[in-house]
Amino acid sequence: MDQILHDVAGLVVSGLPTFILVILLTVCVKYLYLQPLDRVLAERYKLTEGARKAAEESLRNADSRISEYETALSKARSGIYQDQADFLRKVHAEQSAQVAAARAETEARVAAAKAGVFAEAKTAREGLDSQSDVLATQIADSILRGRVS
Repeated sequence: MDQILHDVAGLVVSGLPTFILVILLTVCVKYLYLQPLDRVLAERYKLTEGARKAAEESLRNADSRISEYETALSKARSGIYQDQADFLRKVHAEQSAQVAAARAETEARVAAAKAGVFAEAKTAREGLDSQSDVLATQIADSILRGRVS
């Protein structure tokens, strides 16, 4: 058993520099490679997370601006429609006034024409009445002359 212990002790003593070298390399790799890599990864995560949060905030701002623009556009459209309706009402009112004026003028002309026609008819009747008396007298005279002769 002494021999086994002596062999194990020899193995441990001969493996001790390798073990120390592995421990030393582990410590060096940890401090020289892994810790800076962890810092870079953590900063990259922070930057990525910050960019993600900034993008989300930008999307929220864009959504609010879109809703503001849509509201403003809706108000502008309703204003335009209201102006258009007012303009059409004004045009229709002007057209109605022009039609009423034209109708009144036409009715006045028709009434004047009717009065003129009635006046001419009255004058013609009076003329015919006076001529009929003269003609009746001439016919009666001519008939009576013919009998007498």
